[in-house]
Amino acid sequence: ASTNQNLQTLMKILNSICPPLFGLGRLAIPMALAVVTLGACTKKEEPPPVVRPVRSVVVEKRQVGDPKVVSGHLRARDEVNLAFRIAGRVIERKLGVGDKVEAGQTVALLDAEVERNARNSAQADLVAARAALDQSEAFERRQKKLLTDRVISPNEYDIALRQLKTTKAQLDATEARLKSAEEQLSYTELKSDAAGVITQKGAEVGEVVPAGKMVLQVAQQTGRDAVFDVPAQAIRDGLSLGAQGEVWLADHPETKADGKVREISPQADPVTRNYQVKVELADPPSGMFLGATILGRLKLKAESLIEIPSPALTMVEDKPAVWVVDAKDQRVHRREIAIARHAPDSVIVTGGLESGERVVTAGVQELHEGQPVKLLEGQ
Repeated sequence: ASTNQNLQTLMKILNSICPPLFGLGRLAIPMALAVVTLGACTKKEEPPPVVRPVRSVVVEKRQVGDPKVVSGHLRARDEVNLAFRIAGRVIERKLGVGDKVEAGQTVALLDAEVERNARNSAQADLVAARAALDQSEAFERRQKKLLTDRVISPNEYDIALRQLKTTKAQLDATEARLKSAEEQLSYTELKSDAAGVITQKGAEVGEVVPAGKMVLQVAQQTGRDAVFDVPAQAIRDGLSLGAQGEVWLADHPETKADGKVREISPQADPVTRNYQVKVELADPPSGMFLGATILGRLKLKAESLIEIPSPALTMVEDKPAVWVVDAKDQRVHRREIAIARHAPDSVIVTGGLESGERVVTAGVQELHEGQPVKLLEGQ
């Protein structure tokens, strides 16, 4: 009723201002008022926000430490180079590559004529020194008796005593020279310190070898190592001393053995830039021969970390981030994260996320801060 009264009042005002022209004014004015009235009653509504369907995953901390498969070869734990301690001409080599050797067994000989003569000369000098000592001792005893009888002076006895001490010192020196000569003679005979098998030879019979040159190489029977060349990333991912592993032959996977990492080289190979890792095998089967090509699965050190799919990763100010879904209002918020490393299809996160949070894994390029999302079915 109040609206009709307002319209009538407005029509009177308009009629007084704009008189009707051929009766059209009376028709146009109500139409204009109706339009104005409808326009005033219509409210301007904002469009509803776009709800973006996304795929997501609930992240959980778990032990991340996947095993790494590498290739290498089998080698003796201890390989010893047998070499002469003096220079000389090889006159005999008793063993060759592949032969077994026992501890203390003679494997090669040098021409020992010079050393033998030196030993014989030292023995003769020792006989002469002992004879001189016997003579000095007898002379000292006579002089001591004469001194007691006051036949000679104390100075004459001192001369005899000094001669006795000199001959004793000469005897000691001669004995030392004989011992040295005998050792030099023993160096012409090359013996193995431990049992094993000959894996390499470095000198032939008749060859003049310098001191220290490898004549034969012995792989000792004390143990077997699986030797691998691994990249630096494997060490950064958690490969450490004592890590467990499994080793098997490349051409016969059924032949396998368990082991653990006992040595990691601190320096990379200058050619391959990889690091040598030795895995000590426990009771390797007889079919694992030295030098055989092997494969190994090494367990990396497990850490309690969060792993997310690679498509979930985005950037914020040149820093890695992800979209986190708020469980209360189903809106997304971008959050910066700390990455430990990248896996082939995932990212290992060390900070920025907590267990139980939901992260968007597909559609991250179409999102903006605070946007509502709809979780797709079947997640």
